[in-house]
Amino acid sequence: MRRFHRRLPFAPAVAAVLLLSGCGSDPTAGPAAAPVGVQPSQDVLGQVRKDDAAAALLPAEVRAVGTLKLGGSIGTPPGAYYPDSSQHRPVGLDVDIVDGVAKVLGLTVQREDAAFETILPALGSGKYDVGTGNFGVTEARLKTVDFVTYIDDGQGFAVRADNTALTDVTDLTQLCGLTVGTGAGTTFEATLNAKKDVCPQAGRKPYEVKAFAENGATVTGLQQGRLDVVMSTINGLRYQAAQPGANVRFLGEYHRLDVGFAFKKGSPLTPAFQAAVNRLIQDGSYQKILAKWGTTDSAITESRINPPEHS
Repeated sequence: MRRFHRRLPFAPAVAAVLLLSGCGSDPTAGPAAAPVGVQPSQDVLGQVRKDDAAAALLPAEVRAVGTLKLGGSIGTPPGAYYPDSSQHRPVGLDVDIVDGVAKVLGLTVQREDAAFETILPALGSGKYDVGTGNFGVTEARLKTVDFVTYIDDGQGFAVRADNTALTDVTDLTQLCGLTVGTGAGTTFEATLNAKKDVCPQAGRKPYEVKAFAENGATVTGLQQGRLDVVMSTINGLRYQAAQPGANVRFLGEYHRLDVGFAFKKGSPLTPAFQAAVNRLIQDGSYQKILAKWGTTDSAITESRINPPEHS
């Protein structure tokens, strides 16, 4: 297959799409209609009750106060987004999982929206007790952060639907000579930058990485042909590609990653959160959440603390 840098025409139909679920934020941008089968307004937590055994795993001071501070990244569906920016009430898979865990543990979560790249450092400073933002579990992150897993997602690629130059990406040499857009501070950016030498080593023109802190800039870049391909979450790209009129084509999975709640290293909160996620799995609420957001193929059978990165 020939690989070349193709300048694509502007298409307004893609204006409401894309990207970076949990890898940036664009709170003012409303998403397009949900794909068929996804029901954002469905109540999937009505039957969830406090589990005393799980709650007993919380530190005594947390049980006494009854609240936790959460730093959460707002991106696009299905992770966390604003269906109505005027109400400033986020919804999404991450939001439902947080709410379910809070009910199991009998806690109130004080949520603060935060830029994706600021959340992990803020855990270490004590600004937040826990962070969410579709954080993939990697060996690099495990050195400074603890994780409690709740889904299996990962890295994928997408292009404009009218781009026929790429049909899949299983090797980064397929990106040689192209301009790749992704989220700043993400595993996607790290992966792309770490392997930028693969094209010169193959005697080919290197790909160019453009990282954006805001979803809107990435979307515009794809629309206007300044980006040839985008790297983001598997679930996020699938969701966008399934939207009627989105004009986005998902190229498939590149690398799977566990996704989890993030905590400062050595946090005493991890056993309780693991027990709470496992409780949601056991009572069926977890499966309802994933079905609601069209992400059932990301289900895990058991939450784990600090699992190794997928090979």
